[in-house]
Amino acid sequence: MPEYCVTGGTGFIAAYLVKDLLEKGHTVRTTVRNPEDVDKVGFLRELNGAKERLKIFKADLLLEGSFNEAVTGVDGVFHTASPVIVPYDENVQATLIDPCIKGTLNVLNACVKANVKRVVLTSSCSTIRYRDDVQQVSPLNESHWSDPEYCKRYNLWYAYAKTVAEREAWKIAKESRMDLVVVNPSFVVGPLLAPQPTSTLLLILSIVKGLKGEYPNTTVGFVHIDDVIVAHLLAMEEPKASGRLICSSSVAHWSHIIEMLRAQYPSYPYENKSSIQEGDNNPHSMDTTKITQLGFPQFKTLQQMFDDCIKSFQDKGFL
Repeated sequence: MPEYCVTGGTGFIAAYLVKDLLEKGHTVRTTVRNPEDVDKVGFLRELNGAKERLKIFKADLLLEGSFNEAVTGVDGVFHTASPVIVPYDENVQATLIDPCIKGTLNVLNACVKANVKRVVLTSSCSTIRYRDDVQQVSPLNESHWSDPEYCKRYNLWYAYAKTVAEREAWKIAKESRMDLVVVNPSFVVGPLLAPQPTSTLLLILSIVKGLKGEYPNTTVGFVHIDDVIVAHLLAMEEPKASGRLICSSSVAHWSHIIEMLRAQYPSYPYENKSSIQEGDNNPHSMDTTKITQLGFPQFKTLQQMFDDCIKSFQDKGFL
């Protein structure tokens, strides 16, 4: 039974990966910034099989060499650790761009040193869909790349960081002949596993509660967390998997999501004003032929993913 390392274990995707791998009987290593932080990390130790087969390592994306120990001797590494959609601040370089790009380099270099058999990198559809000709070239597939200049023009710093980081990853893989497979999920939705919502779930919660004053003026692909986990496991375990894999269900504007939720859960205050931000609302579609041909089952619907998400917020007392 292969042993795997998952970076950034408290993240939304990473935590579910750890849970799933443990349930399948694997020995799992995961990295977090502070293993002593019980509030953030404690839930991982409670997962089924964690006592016997989970090892938690301390590592920091910006510290060169800090991942060496965690990845030495494992069969495969899932690099999912990366800052996600941080609120815009002046120091976007330090909070978002550096950890994303330098972190990817640090982890991949550690994997090269340790001679890891296969590395699966969690990238994003945001490395694919930000370009001036998005409507002309849609449906978008794995051959398409976001244009960093477009991202800069519209202050799309998350997309910028992810695009540069993924490009760098492919450079390292080519130079070192590493077996790298990249999963490109769209906006991830689903039930909460950690004690507190982070990243995409935090945004959904604030939109439902009407806390921000506006919803994003974004047309984006959405995908259920369960599908993202299936895609990652396929990327790691299917010998034929290679290159990039788009993992996305339906594309919709946030106004459509709010309409759908309002019909189903009318009692919440929801945002009712769209942001004026530009550059992020281009209609497009995503071509998932490649992952389907590898044996990926059907994607879950918008209704399923948001129902699961809202229900978990209710169960945990956030709504």
